Amino acid sequence: MPNARDLQPLQVPPGTGALEVLPALRRALDGDGPALLPVAADSPEEAQRLISALAGPLAPGEDAEHDPTALVIATSGSTGAAKGVLLPAGALRASAEATHRRLGGPGEWLLAMPAHHVAGVQVLVRALLAGTTPRAVDTSSGFRPDAFAVAARDVLRSGGRHYTALVPTQLSRLLQEGGEGLAALRRFDAVLLGGAATPPALLSRARDSGVPVTTTYGMSETAGGCVYDGVPLDVAKVDVEGELGPIRLAGPMLAQGYRHQPDADAFAGGWFRTGDLGRITDGRLEVLGRADDMIITGGEKVAPLPVERVLTEQPGVQEACVLGVPDPEWGQAVVAAVVASQGAPPDVNALRGAVRARLGAVATPKRIALLDELPLRGPGKPDRRALAERLTS
Repeated sequence: MPNARDLQPLQVPPGTGALEVLPALRRALDGDGPALLPVAADSPEEAQRLISALAGPLAPGEDAEHDPTALVIATSGSTGAAKGVLLPAGALRASAEATHRRLGGPGEWLLAMPAHHVAGVQVLVRALLAGTTPRAVDTSSGFRPDAFAVAARDVLRSGGRHYTALVPTQLSRLLQEGGEGLAALRRFDAVLLGGAATPPALLSRARDSGVPVTTTYGMSETAGGCVYDGVPLDVAKVDVEGELGPIRLAGPMLAQGYRHQPDADAFAGGWFRTGDLGRITDGRLEVLGRADDMIITGGEKVAPLPVERVLTEQPGVQEACVLGVPDPEWGQAVVAAVVASQGAPPDVNALRGAVRARLGAVATPKRIALLDELPLRGPGKPDRRALAERLTS
């Protein structure tokens, strides 16, 4: 481009205040304004860290006149270091339009998660492209089912189709609370569920309760979810290297690359290497977790996600996170953190027995810690680093 465009911070308020960014977001999508770096207005120290690392003029190769960079989404990935994902307007549009085609057409959207993350900002993008006015849940006191019910009432009052997007923790709270929040959730035409792996038991419970859940898989680098219920959107391509191997994604929804990293290997050859492991069964993608989360214990490989699925299927378990911690005998020991559902806490020995019966002794956690809640990072992802420190301290 003739002159370098600036990447400018966009302070995104939480909850209903997020709707204030719609005019700036519209200009970015149309290419009439600067590229935007969404940061959380209620986390000033973290926002300043990201601004210092990522804001400023876009370098050659980070922008294009025919398809200008609209957003740079900050993501720490699994390393903790700030990375900026360069999302052209075309990628955001391709993702949003493909989502509408998959769900049955444009509609009204309810924002229930932070809009400085890609899942939240895409709710706003979809509404803008649909020509509808999004609403947002009041999260001034955290995510509450009663506040969701109030916001949903405004959305559902209008005609047409109605959509929202949640992370598993939010869905779990709505199911536990029941009442008006759950009743409102049932009335949506689709509830996108992503941000973290969804326990099969939670998914079954939601669908048995009449909630039209669609699981999504994607990340900032793919402008949000691009695989719905295991099937790629019509613009997306999925490749798994080998029978069980790294997942690669391609299509017009891909980011241009990373800020300040012009030769990032992850984007080589028009494919994005996700760092996740998976397999394709009967035409559907099954994600087995991060390759760098794989646990090596006694020379054997253990993927955390299948263990988490067994644990969350057991009575009394609401959430689970499995990880490896240093062990002098095994190299790494499989350990688990479990959040109990309402009622009596689960029996730890019974949980270990269930894993042993399904997955064998090597995958059985050496220790299971019962926690009130899992530490989270981003939109609903367990903070494995914080958990490892807690479980080894």
